[in-house]
Amino acid sequence: MPNTYSGGCACGAIRYETSSEPIFQNHCQCRDCQRRSGTGHGSYLTFPRRADVTVTGEATSFRVAGDSGNQKIHGFCPTCGTPVHLTFAAMPELFSVTAASLDDPGRFTPQAVTYTSSGPAWDRLDAALPAFERMPPG
Repeated sequence: MPNTYSGGCACGAIRYETSSEPIFQNHCQCRDCQRRSGTGHGSYLTFPRRADVTVTGEATSFRVAGDSGNQKIHGFCPTCGTPVHLTFAAMPELFSVTAASLDDPGRFTPQAVTYTSSGPAWDRLDAALPAFERMPPG
């Protein structure tokens, strides 16, 4: 199916697939994303309905409080350690996947850069993208 987004971890223990279209695609330069990615930002595709994403395999997760105080739940492979998905306690219907986990990472089309206030000077992203010091208003 050409409009399917699919991907998974490096070892293949976790896989996901959806025919939904992402509602937001962004680079995030918050400190949490920097630490998780091991570089200056994380890149994500966010889908509107968790129910529309099929996930196989069991991710290990950990929770981090975002700026709002709400919990973000990071899912990663317990075997290879690859970050795969992200959910939000305050918005459980949303489901984000890391752009690098896509089978075809070329399908990632960033729309914005968030949390530029935390971005290191050496992490230069596309200057044509809208940039926000924090998360843009809903």
